[in-house]
Amino acid sequence: MTIQKNYKKTLIACYLGFVTQAISANFAPLLFLTFKSAYGITLEKIAMIPLVFYFTQLLVDLAATKFADKIGYRACVLASQVLSAAGIGLMAFLPELLPAPFVGILISVVLYAVGSGLIEVLVSPIVEACPFENKDGVMSLLHSFYCWGAMVVILGSTLFFAVFDVDNWKILTLLWALVPLYNTFNFINCPIERLVEDGKRMGINKLLQTPIFWLMIILMVCSGASEATMAQWASAFTESAIGVSKTVGDLAGPCLFAMFMGISRMLYGKFSEKLDLARVMLICGAMCVGCYLLASLSSLPFLGLTGCALCGLAVGIMWPGSISISSQNCPRGGTAMFAFLALAGDLGATVSPAMVGSLSEMAGGDLKTGLLVATIFPIILVASLIVLSKVKKDDDKSGAQG
Repeated sequence: MTIQKNYKKTLIACYLGFVTQAISANFAPLLFLTFKSAYGITLEKIAMIPLVFYFTQLLVDLAATKFADKIGYRACVLASQVLSAAGIGLMAFLPELLPAPFVGILISVVLYAVGSGLIEVLVSPIVEACPFENKDGVMSLLHSFYCWGAMVVILGSTLFFAVFDVDNWKILTLLWALVPLYNTFNFINCPIERLVEDGKRMGINKLLQTPIFWLMIILMVCSGASEATMAQWASAFTESAIGVSKTVGDLAGPCLFAMFMGISRMLYGKFSEKLDLARVMLICGAMCVGCYLLASLSSLPFLGLTGCALCGLAVGIMWPGSISISSQNCPRGGTAMFAFLALAGDLGATVSPAMVGSLSEMAGGDLKTGLLVATIFPIILVASLIVLSKVKKDDDKSGAQG
């Protein structure tokens, strides 16, 4: 008698995996001023925290191209949850246990950044390997849980601090650490399949020599840049453009952006069977260009905020959509392909926001100038999708003639 595998359990574990990643990426920034006042850490040092986080993720993405298949999905994804729980939890203790509190914070950040990087590399191929019928929709819905996780972290933490005071941040830190700790047990028992059977997987060298793969890399760089630039500058943009307080800016900017991004991914997940993914991405890319231009060129604060918020709707499908398109065009790419895609997305998410900050500083602190230049990324994404469409049409013609 064959036992039916419960892939819904795998999906729930992967959903919580992205919630864990949202906690890792969004919780510490809410404590920056608390770290400054509690431990006397300078803002210059505090600025290193997100840099260390994303740089560590980049290194893990790169390393995972070599070790993920050898070690196996289950061992690696279990490590992602354990490291995330340890890193988040230790942030409540290490700063006071070590002579230099900042070193304790950085050690915690590195630990949960390694966990976050593994989540980013592994969760998508784990879901891709499950025998779901509507892969595009499932992938889009999966990635929406990062958005909902980000909203829950920002709103939940703000509410906790309002009720119990920010001095009790260590209790909240331990509570957030329970999410990956609980999810560890989900990944122990859920069914996990191989994405590509041994012997059928495309080698890294062959993957890197495939022209269409580099087109996918460009899509991911632009997707990561388009998403992260507006997400990371949403609060500052809202605060400066509308003149609200930082608390209102934190809630209105990032939360509206995350909400619309989550709605976008949920809607595509629901209706994906009736939609053409490449066409939807092309429309969303054009919409993203419009949102960036609206945010950067509008003289009316309300229109600027509208551009910022609706940008979440436009970029929502880009990252998961690029992954799905890559799976369709390079079905034997294996885990290495997903790791390179994550690396490309993180590269765009690291470079573009930093570029916006530098250009805005050069323009006398005018954030709109930086956002205007960042419009180049969704423009390149649209151009890449047009090229991809032409390549596929040429391949179809060649196949029909052959």
